[in-house]
Amino acid sequence: MTDKELNFGRGLIFTKHTPKEISHFDRVFDVFKDLLTHTSGDIEEAFEWLDMLDKEYDIFTDEYTLADFEEDLKKRGYIREEKEDKDGNTGTGKGKNILTAKLEAALRQFALDQIFGKLKKSGIGNHSTKKAGVGDEREGEHRSFQYGDDLSALNMTESLKNSQINNGISDLRLTEDDLIVEETKHKAQMSTVLMIDISHSMILYGEDRITPAKKVAMALVELIKRKYPKDSIDIIVFGNEAWPIKIKDLPYLQVGPYHTNTVAGLELAMDILRRKRNTNKQIFMITDGKPSCIKLPNGEFYMNSNGLDQMIVDQCLNKAAQARKLKIPITTFMIAQDPYLRKFVDAFTAQNQGKAFLTGLSGLGEMIFEDYERNRIKRI
Repeated sequence: MTDKELNFGRGLIFTKHTPKEISHFDRVFDVFKDLLTHTSGDIEEAFEWLDMLDKEYDIFTDEYTLADFEEDLKKRGYIREEKEDKDGNTGTGKGKNILTAKLEAALRQFALDQIFGKLKKSGIGNHSTKKAGVGDEREGEHRSFQYGDDLSALNMTESLKNSQINNGISDLRLTEDDLIVEETKHKAQMSTVLMIDISHSMILYGEDRITPAKKVAMALVELIKRKYPKDSIDIIVFGNEAWPIKIKDLPYLQVGPYHTNTVAGLELAMDILRRKRNTNKQIFMITDGKPSCIKLPNGEFYMNSNGLDQMIVDQCLNKAAQARKLKIPITTFMIAQDPYLRKFVDAFTAQNQGKAFLTGLSGLGEMIFEDYERNRIKRI
C-alpha cells in the first residue's frame, strides 16, 4: 500500500470492489467440464446441454456463441475432430469431436478443485511416519552424533557452535564430541486401489451416484499425482466381474447392466497390491448396494438381488479376512442407509478390522481425502 493510498492525516480510502474479469471462454469452460463428467465424455451431448442451458440462462451472447466456444476448444487443444469413415479411412469434412489428453487432465484438475479445494504447493509427496531415524525429511530437532549416522545429516552450524563452546574461539577444532545431527523422519510410500461399483443400482431410484464417484476418483488421482508423486493408485470397477481401468478412461466411465460382484473386486484389488513392493497398502471401496453376484468355480455367475444371500455374504467376509492377513485395510464408503446393509457392512469391517463410512454423496470426496491423509500419517 502506497503513502497516497494510506492518505496520512485522513485515514484509509476504500474504493468499490471491481471483480476480476473472466473471459467468455473461461466462464463457459467450467460449465462445460461439469457437463462432460455427467455425460461420460460425450462432447456432442454436452454441447446439447449447453445449448439448452443457454436458452434458459443466456450463457452465450451475440459476441460469443456456442460455435465460437467450440472453435476455441479446438484452438486450445482440448478437443479435436476425428475424421474417419465407417471403414476406418480418413476422410474430409466435419468429423466427430473427441477429447484430447489435455482436456482429460483438465477434468481431473476441475474435480480436484471442486472436491478438495485448491491445494497449497508442497514439496515432494511422500508419507511422513512417526518413526524418527535415517530419512530425508528434516524434523528441526537435534541430537549428538552417534557412530553410524549419515554425515549428510550433520548440522554444521550447530556443530561449529559446539566446537567454539568446547574448545574456545582461538583454538578451532572440530571433534566427534562436537558433532550434531538433525533428526529426520522416514518417508513411506502408499499404494491404493480404489474400487468403484458400476452396478445398475448406481443410477437407479432417481439418483445419479456414478458421477460423484467418478469425480472423487479423478480428484484423488490428481491429488496423488501432484502432492504424493511417489505413491501409486490403481482404479478398478466391479459389476458382474471386475477389471482395471486406466486413469485416462475415468471421464468415460458408465454404469452397466450389472449386479454387484464385490468378491471379484476384492480379489483383483488384492492381486494388484500383492505386486507392490512398499509396505503401505490400502483399498478404498465406493459402493451403493449389497453384494449380489459371485462367479462359481465352473465359470457361471450366481446372482441373487433379493436381500442378502448368505453364500455371497460368506465369500465377501472371507475376502475381508484374507485382506486383513495381508495387512491390507479396506475402507468402505457405503452410499446407502438401509439397516440390513449397515449390518452387513459392520460384519465386513469387523472381519477386515478396517473402517466404514455410511454416507451420502455430498461429503464423499472430503471423507476420502481425509481418510487418505489420516492413513498415510499413522501407518508405517
